[in-house]
Amino acid sequence: MKTPAGKECSYFYGNYYRGAHQEECRLLGNRPGPSRWTPDLCGSCPVPEIQRANACANMVLTAEVKRVFFAKRRVVVSAYCKKTHQFVDEPRIGCGHCNELPDIFELPEK
Repeated sequence: MKTPAGKECSYFYGNYYRGAHQEECRLLGNRPGPSRWTPDLCGSCPVPEIQRANACANMVLTAEVKRVFFAKRRVVVSAYCKKTHQFVDEPRIGCGHCNELPDIFELPEK
C-alpha cells in the first residue's frame, strides 16, 4: 500500500473505507510516547527502499523511532537473517548467503 509519502510499503496500512481515516505502520506498532508512529516518518523511512532492493524471504526487519538532533525523529531499521542466524549489516544488500550468485558468474582462476 502507498504511504503518505507516496512510496510502496508492505508494513503500512490505511483504512479509508466509507470515510474512515485509519493509518498505521505495522512494523513500528503502537508504541507509547515519542516512539509512536506518525505519518511524517514515512518520508524518511528506509523500509520501502530496502524492500525494493532486497526481497529475501529470510530477512526479518525490526524498526524503532530514534531522535536525531533535537527535534527530528527518524526510523532506524535493523535486519536479521533467519536462514544463517545472523544480523545483517546492510539490509539493502542482505546477508550474502541467501542469494548467492551461480557459478557461471564466477571468474575462472588462472
